[in-house]
Amino acid sequence: MQLIKDKTYGGERPLFESHGVHLERVTITEGESGLKECSDIECDNCRFIGKYPLWHVDGSVVTNCVFEAGSRSAIWYSNDMVMRDTVIDAPKFFREMNNLTLERVVINDADETCWNVHGLRLRDVTMMGGTYPFMGCSDVDIDGLVIDSKYVFQYVKNVVIRNARITTKDAFWEVENVTVIDSVIDGEFLGWHSRNLRLINCHISGQQPLCYAEGLVLEHCTFGEDSDLMFEYSTVTANINGHVVSIKNPASGTIVADSIGEVIIDENIKGPADCVITERNAC
Repeated sequence: MQLIKDKTYGGERPLFESHGVHLERVTITEGESGLKECSDIECDNCRFIGKYPLWHVDGSVVTNCVFEAGSRSAIWYSNDMVMRDTVIDAPKFFREMNNLTLERVVINDADETCWNVHGLRLRDVTMMGGTYPFMGCSDVDIDGLVIDSKYVFQYVKNVVIRNARITTKDAFWEVENVTVIDSVIDGEFLGWHSRNLRLINCHISGQQPLCYAEGLVLEHCTFGEDSDLMFEYSTVTANINGHVVSIKNPASGTIVADSIGEVIIDENIKGPADCVITERNAC
């Protein structure tokens, strides 16, 4: 592998069609497409300043690097990437990719980041700001995530999330085959129009969660005091710890909670309208 060390590159496509290259303490300054149409690339302790630095790169390892705010839309159409111990200050990262692993990565502007990534693995990742991260991803495995962004995990499929703290709005809309374990989710309108969403040992807060859901499963979850009017028009199997403020017009299934403040069943309920709702602590 060719070593390039302690160099600075700028302008248009300075390292175009590089293959089998290890970059160490390299800076890519203003310009575009520093590394494009490349393969077998290693970047360690590098700094990326200009736009679109890694497009169409197959097979890469990025460690201890910094992507500055100007490096927006940095990594698209690049497959088989591992990134570790890196800080990202720019939006619109990671688009249209296969097989991406992020470990101990901090993303300070998560706007429109991780779109249509298939085969995504996250370990101890922090993401802040922006809208719609993880749009359209599939085959996702996450353990350790702190995220504060709007509209996260929309239109995702085949996802397992563990040990996450998710602060958001409208999370998990129109998802399919998603399991969230040992996590905290704070955001209104959670999981609407989802299919096969399963929540295990999670704490959920925010208005009107889990409506229009199909095949919804909750195991030993708890809800905040602001989680009202839940399960409207959903088919649900729920075993809830603690108190539930209100349940409205679930379509079918079973719901068990320690206590329930209000159950609203009115003329607008949709069939089969046979959900069995039970309080454990009812006298």
